[in-house]
Amino acid sequence: MSTLLHAALAAAERGWPVFPLRSGEKRPALHPETRCPRTGACASGHVTWERRATTDADRIRAAWSAGDWNVGLATGPARLIVVDLDKPKDGTDAPDGAANLLALCERAGQPAPATRTVRTASGGTHLYFSAPDGAHLRNTAGALGPLIDTRAHGGYVLAPGSVINGHAYRVEGRALIRPLPGWLLERLAPPHPRPDTAPVVPLPRAGGRLATVVLDRETARARQAAEGSRNATLLACVRAVGRFVAWGDLDRTHVETAFQAAGEAAGLPPAEVTGTIRSALDWSIRTARPRSAA
Repeated sequence: MSTLLHAALAAAERGWPVFPLRSGEKRPALHPETRCPRTGACASGHVTWERRATTDADRIRAAWSAGDWNVGLATGPARLIVVDLDKPKDGTDAPDGAANLLALCERAGQPAPATRTVRTASGGTHLYFSAPDGAHLRNTAGALGPLIDTRAHGGYVLAPGSVINGHAYRVEGRALIRPLPGWLLERLAPPHPRPDTAPVVPLPRAGGRLATVVLDRETARARQAAEGSRNATLLACVRAVGRFVAWGDLDRTHVETAFQAAGEAAGLPPAEVTGTIRSALDWSIRTARPRSAA
């Protein structure tokens, strides 16, 4: 049995759905929506990597027999919150994510959280926490501090055993997973709307076909953005689609997943893509005019 197949099966045995990533990379090995053949599992419509992630051992063996894939662990379906503590990309001596988290703990008067820890290929750290019952957290980028991202619903991490640039992700210390501390949950939970803010009421999916066409067009545009304008292009493309999320024509998770793949394919860092998408969609939903006035 290959090391990566063993890693995929080990994650699945814990109840964590997995899916293949390109060999030696972080990108999904599954086709994107813009190139969906609409056959097989996608015969009734594109199935995202999050929905295709599985704990079925037979499906996992079949997938990993076709290639030496890295292992993507879908954090939302696994009911995990993974805190990603990164290293500075420019090699400076600036505080890394671990130091920034420790400083946050000290300011909050809380002990540093102890839970399952995975060392990443770049020397960073993933802290695995179990998601609280009833919580539906999304990915964040920098919400807890510089070089601190989180992965939850709509996100994934590379499982231990995956390899990037010859370096493997590996578990360090005890493997026991602790619940996400309440004080961290308070900082990661989305803000409640102000009492005077009317909630967005999804409207009938009358524009569903147009929404799909626009989403396909804008994700393709974001994917092909030239270096130097990639983030600005991604922001504009997501905003162009955002009104359809506000109107209820498109599911937000579906849109976030499609643009996450497009932004990363264009060469942007995953955390930067996540932050840009979230900001653009929040703005679009907040400012969208009613469908009748659009």
